[in-house]
Amino acid sequence: MDRVLVVTAHPDDVDFGMAGTVSVWTKSGTEVAYCVVTDGDAGGSDRSVSRSDMAALRRDEQRAAAAELGVADVRFLGYPDGRLAATLDVRRDISRVIRSFRPDRVVAQSPDRNWQRIYASHPDHLAAGEAAACAVYPDARNPFAHPELLEEGLEPHTVPELWLMAAPHPNRVVDVTESFDAKLAALRSHRSQVGDGAHLEPMLREWMGSVARDAGLGDGRLAEAFLVVETR
Repeated sequence: MDRVLVVTAHPDDVDFGMAGTVSVWTKSGTEVAYCVVTDGDAGGSDRSVSRSDMAALRRDEQRAAAAELGVADVRFLGYPDGRLAATLDVRRDISRVIRSFRPDRVVAQSPDRNWQRIYASHPDHLAAGEAAACAVYPDARNPFAHPELLEEGLEPHTVPELWLMAAPHPNRVVDVTESFDAKLAALRSHRSQVGDGAHLEPMLREWMGSVARDAGLGDGRLAEAFLVVETR
């Protein structure tokens, strides 16, 4: 894969879901870009911070986290946090990024609720996943979908693979044992959400170790899981 686009609902979603995998890919020479659909303005618990200030802070935190993983291209669509729906406008805006970046693979959050991991199935995550799936097929590849994109000079683009995070029935795992420190560093960039991040390492080692064991990678390994869908 030369180019991978990751589409998520909020800042920090990519880092909780797949920062280890992103690090593996960038270290192998793959160019990775992020498309974050909201600015995360409903995040955090400090009521003294204005929502516009929170959005600006979270954009900065996501850029810093991306830099820890070798990602320089981070795009924000600016939709309101907590009120996301898979509308035609959202599908068009993700399609615009796909046609512009022209990735070989898109990674998104699962549009299917995962009852074993309810926190992964925030309504915004489900909406962003549905919109991204629709953008991959059929919107980004169809010249007659969102004709305004053609008017902007953006030609159709077919994405061969869609990978879904937090899907109920994953079929691919990535061993991220060697990139675990990079994942921790990225997550700790989101201080408005995780504080000093002291709780992250034991939580992630338990969760990612379980994924690795279920995949037969053995004790001491850490992994991230995906549902991979061929789209051609």
